[in-house]
This record gives sequence, C-alpha cells and structure tokens, in this order.
Amino acid sequence: MSTRYPFTAVVGMDDLRLALLLNAVSPAVGGVLVRGEKGTAKSTAVRALADLLPSVAVVAGCRFSCDPALPDPQCPDGPHETAGADARPARMVELPVGASEDRLVGALDIERALAEGVKAFEPGLLADAHRGILYVDEVNLLHDHLIDLLLDAAAMGSSYVEREGVSVRHAARFLLVGTMNPEEGELRPQLLDRFGLTVEVAASREPEQRVEVVRRRLAYDDDPAAFAARWAGEETALRDRIVAARTLLPSVVLGDAALLQIAATCAAFEVDGMRADIVMARTATALAAWAGRTEVTSDDVRQAALLALPHRRRRNPFDAPGLDEDKLDETLEQFKGEDEGDDDPDPGPDGGPGGGPGGGVPPQGEAPDDGAHPETGPDEAPAPAPGGGGGAGERAAVKAAEPFRTKMLSVPGLGEGAAGRRSRARTEHGRTTGAVRPRGGLTKLHLAATVHAAAPHQKARGRTGPGLVVRRDDLRQATREGREGNLVLFAVDASGSMAARQRMSAVKGAVLSLLLDAYQRRDKVGLVTFRGRDAEVALPPTSSVDAAAARLEQLPTGGRTPLSAGLLKAHDVLRVERLRDPSRRPLLVVVTDGRATGGGADPVALAARAARLHASEGTAAVVVDCETGPVRLGLAGDLARELGGTAVTLDELRADSIAGLVRNVQAEHATRRAA
Repeated sequence: MSTRYPFTAVVGMDDLRLALLLNAVSPAVGGVLVRGEKGTAKSTAVRALADLLPSVAVVAGCRFSCDPALPDPQCPDGPHETAGADARPARMVELPVGASEDRLVGALDIERALAEGVKAFEPGLLADAHRGILYVDEVNLLHDHLIDLLLDAAAMGSSYVEREGVSVRHAARFLLVGTMNPEEGELRPQLLDRFGLTVEVAASREPEQRVEVVRRRLAYDDDPAAFAARWAGEETALRDRIVAARTLLPSVVLGDAALLQIAATCAAFEVDGMRADIVMARTATALAAWAGRTEVTSDDVRQAALLALPHRRRRNPFDAPGLDEDKLDETLEQFKGEDEGDDDPDPGPDGGPGGGPGGGVPPQGEAPDDGAHPETGPDEAPAPAPGGGGGAGERAAVKAAEPFRTKMLSVPGLGEGAAGRRSRARTEHGRTTGAVRPRGGLTKLHLAATVHAAAPHQKARGRTGPGLVVRRDDLRQATREGREGNLVLFAVDASGSMAARQRMSAVKGAVLSLLLDAYQRRDKVGLVTFRGRDAEVALPPTSSVDAAAARLEQLPTGGRTPLSAGLLKAHDVLRVERLRDPSRRPLLVVVTDGRATGGGADPVALAARAARLHASEGTAAVVVDCETGPVRLGLAGDLARELGGTAVTLDELRADSIAGLVRNVQAEHATRRAA
C-alpha cells in the first residue's frame, strides 16, 4: 500500500484543513465541498484525512460494515445476532467520475434472481463507504444519474437496488467530500446543498510559502516513507486531538443566544430551507469542541457561517459563492446575547491546523480569481480581442441586460451523447422503447421480452414446477430513450453594426439567457466572437457556463463584420470537438444582424459559402436575428436558410411564439436531408 502524504505536512490552506477536521470531529456536519483552481493540493489534503480518523468497529464478516452495537436488521448479510466484532481503519472510498451505476450501488444477478429466486448481490461503493468517507474528485463532472443516486443515499442513509421487482437495501451513511475546479462547470443546486461546508482554495502568492510547498513535495516524492516518518509525531498529536474533541462534543452546550444568532444569520442572507441552520448549529458545536470548550460563542457562529453559507446563497449559476462579512458582523452584533461581553473569548488550545475557534482566515471574503479570464491578472483589464485591436471605433464592453427564460432549442434526431436535458437520445435512463440482446453484462432487464423469449422452450427444458426456466440467451436488455446534453456553440457578432449600447446590452442579455438554459440542461458551451478583421475563440468548449458568461461580459464591440471568418472559426471548433467527443451533437447559435462587411472582396458570398459548409455536415443551427428598427433587410433570415436552420428575433426568443421553433428546426433539417 502506498504511503499517503501526511495531513500535517500540507502547507497553508487553514480553512480547508479546518473544515475537514470539523467533519472528522462531527460527521453530522455533512461533508465538505472544496472549490479551487487546479494544482492546489485539494485531493492531497482530502486523501490525507483518512489516516487521522479513528478505527471503526464492524460485525465480523459483514460486507456492509454493520455496527456490532447496533446492527442493521435489514442487512443483506444479516442477521448478526451471534456474529463477532472486528476493528478496521476508517475507509476512504473514491468514486470515479466515469463509474457505472452498478459500480456505485452494487450489482444484482438478475439471471439467478429469476431462475433460482436467489438475491445474489455484489456490494458497490456506497456499501464500502458506509461509516467512512466517500470522496468524489471533480464532483462537478459526475453524471446526472449518479448524482441522483448520491442524493437519495445521502437523504435516506441507505441504498436501494431494484431490478424488475427484486430489491436489496443496505445502510449507506457516509461523509461526502468533493473537490472541483469551477472552470469546468458548476454543481446542480440539489447536490450543492448536500455538502455541509464549502471552502475556496488557491495557490499562495507568497514566494516563501511556495518554496516550502515545493521543498516538501520533492522530499515526499524522493522517499514517501521517510517523509511520513518525519511527520509521524504531528500526525499522532492531531489524531489524539480529534479523539478528544469527539469525546467532548456531547458535552458542548448550544445556548439560546447562539441559536438565535444562527437563525438570524440564515434569515439575513435569505438561504433556502432549514438545512443551513442545522449545519451551522452542528458546525459551531464542533468548533467549540475542537477548541476544547463546552459552550458555543459568537466567534464559533461567525466561523460556521463563513463555512456553511456561501454555497447556499447563490441566486443563479453565475453568482460567485461568498458572504458580505460586514453584513454578517452586523447581524451577529444585533443578535448578540446580553451575557456576552466585549472580552475576547477563550482562544482554546494552541497548535494544530485551524488553531482556536477562528481556525484560519476565511477565503470567502476575498474569493480568488475563478479562472474565467486566466490571460489577465486579478487587477488587470482584459486584453482587447484580436481583430479589434483597440483601434478607432472600438467601444468598451457594456453590461448584459437582465436574463430571461427561453424556450428549448434542440438538435433533431436521436443521439447517443452524454446524459442531459436537451435533445432526444438513447440513454441508460428514461422511458423504455424496446428490447435487444445484451452485448455485455445485463443492467436493465426487459422482463416481458425475457419471458417471451424463454416461454417457447419450457417443455424442451424439462420444466416441471411453477418456476420459469430461464437461460442466458433468453435475457433481453431494455432500450431506453431520454435526453442528452449537447455542445452549444455561440458565434456572436461584436462588430460596429452591433455596437449601439442598448442593442448590445440586449444581445448579451439574450446570450446570457441561453447560457442559463445551457447550464440547466447540462450542456457544454463554447464562444466564438467576430469583429474587425478576424474571429477568435473567446472560450473553447467547456462545461463552465460561468466562464462563458464572464467572457461575454468583457466583450467589446466595433469594426467591420467578418461574418465568414466567424462561421469558419466555428466550423474549426466543431471539427475538433467531433474528434474529441464524437457522441456529443452540436447546436450552432449565431447571434448577428446578418450583415457581412469584412473578410474579402465579396463578403456576402463568402459568408454564404461558409454557412453551406455547416449545412453540408448536418450541423443544427439557429440564427438569433439582432436587426432592429422599422426597416429590416432580412439578412439574418437569408443566413439561416444557407445554414439549413431557423431564424428567430430577440423578441421571439422570449415570447410564446418560439414554442414552434424546435419543430421548425426538425422540419427544415428533414426537408434538407430528403433533398
């Protein structure tokens, strides 16, 4: 077994270490979500936590880690009345992003269940993680159906595996820890709320601290065992402190004054539901126990708010997590109990990550750059886009208008891409549409088709009893239809003809609305912009709609309209993405007034030729017509016809009349392909 990097050897990141340790003291806190840029030791710190957790007593021979003091009466390996007890280290179970449903919840042998009436069940990762830690690296990239299973298990404390009326249930209570890079996409709100605490991490900008990080990492890579031995004393001391805090935890008093501050804080920040209040109460209690005290103070409540509330007060996907600390302090002061004076609270024992109740400097007040524009520093203005060059006629970026709800745009036909909520696709989950012979292991049995296949052979197989004699060749796999996520590539005209402030604000508001829709439908998004003499990829295809919104916000306007260059650049992006992810179908959304005034001697003909290139490859396309005024040239409609797609005005994008847009896209594509 490889030697893990010691927890106490992690440099800095006080809040991350404190949040993990609070969950070690009180698993009821509900886990940790670690957000931050790549290469910041998020995974290293999480994996190191497992070695600090106290050992777990389990029923001997039980694959589901039942507690000998309170065994699960419904355990598939039970009953456990006469079983002995063993002690084993707490487990850190990692859930790969690409794991199958059977790997997560376990596999039930349907063939034996039907033919023999035997519940032959192979436990999955949820069973392995029971009474331990379930760690998901890149949790924001987890497939939707796995997220649904995690939500169910986290809510009920148990996992159910059901296949055609045969079911198995086992306990699944675990500490959920996830790490993610916000540049790669955000989490669904339902899963976000399941994490008790959240912390933001970023690489230190202090040269001395960075030197120490490199020095320790090189020493660990050279000799992991020797490096771990150097930190063994600190690890033991920290482990003992966790045990002591766990012992003290039941004695900690959460007074009415502290409870009022918790409720007032949650109400002041308008968080949804009551889970935030409960998590804050548990976190504040764990902070007091960690500091060696038996009473919760205002400082504990403040620190608990900084850890438990930022990810719960996001009003839309583009809001960065964070709290207004001045408002937090005002709320705590307003509802401070009369028995709390101005004296400093007991600082608690020194030493160990997090120190006393403060536990480090909360990062939420000064959130690090989220990577939305890595080409600039935090205090620098974005560089002008290529092709515009900051020349005469360029106008500064304007803010987007208020986003609105859009109706669904989809790709026609039936795909086989990643699970999502946009276009029709063959998926693992959805309505059953037919049955086929399984190519590998059977996962979704089509019971009627299986019985139909086995029925004619019962006499030849010597059936004598009531049971059905089923063989492997009889099994049928259900085929299902659901929804997939697509690649939505925006090609946005930022030329001078779009530069009127109100007009560009409305255009950005429309694109922002479509980005919100893409976030909700689990799409990848990309952004191509064109103006001046050329086009650029402002954002390569990504799952982070936050990054797309940030690039859109910075977009200046001005110059000529190289429409052909924008369409060709979009074609290049789609060509590369087809090689990278051939199952994900694209939807091209061109946002323009249709004018073509740059890019060659005959820019209109060049734009039409570039549009026909997309049409020849069957790319679904929608043109958002930004032309305004009483006199309309209809150029965007001409472009849509060359693309083989549909044109829709900015007003129609938010109106009920867009409801027929999907049908129009499908009809026009069907007509074009038939021709």
